[in-house]
Amino acid sequence: MVQLKCLVIDDEPLAQDLIENYLNNFSFIKLIAKCDNALIALEWMRKQKIDLIFLDVSMPFISGMDFVRTLQNPPAIILTTAHKEFAVESYELNVMDYLLKPISFDRFLKAISKLNINVPEIIKPVISNEGDAFIYVKSEKKNVKILFRDILFVESLKDYIKIHTTDKTIITQVPISTIEQRLPDNFLRVHRSYIVAKDKITAYTQHDLEIGRLQIPIGRNYKAIIQGIFSR
Repeated sequence: MVQLKCLVIDDEPLAQDLIENYLNNFSFIKLIAKCDNALIALEWMRKQKIDLIFLDVSMPFISGMDFVRTLQNPPAIILTTAHKEFAVESYELNVMDYLLKPISFDRFLKAISKLNINVPEIIKPVISNEGDAFIYVKSEKKNVKILFRDILFVESLKDYIKIHTTDKTIITQVPISTIEQRLPDNFLRVHRSYIVAKDKITAYTQHDLEIGRLQIPIGRNYKAIIQGIFSR
């Protein structure tokens, strides 16, 4: 899968971190650096080709608008700002999108979908109905409904995940971090490649968990968390 190289340019650390957190849901975008101002970003752009920039409008040294005007062959640019009044001026600069802070994930996703690449299908939002909560995931050109109560565990396979349920296995092209954010509290990350349903665990050791006859490894970085949960 082709990865787009991305810069985040914003003088607010919280704004930088929010965009980085959102970008973690898209395996086809690689965050190269978070920059406090456009001058630092220029240094990165001299080192390598950048495909996408999230650019704050109001910054020290040079504004986001003026920075765009200095670029002869600009990459795709998504402006971010708390001020509506720059919208008309921004579109005159032919930027890809204009995001108003605070930026919601749904609005962020709409901006990402404008990129001229094949964007993998994102897991649909959770829908609850008297305890029968479920999600839809894209699999084999269909949106497949999965009840949370039926999920045994989720397994990561690079750019794909396998959702193992009580009666089937569904494969979908999203990072494991995407579904992790949409699963309820009953689910536990136990390994960089595994998320399990806590109520489906039938046995455990220091090194692995059992769900029926299946063994799920416990990652080194997750052992302390899991031991704390089961020692309560």
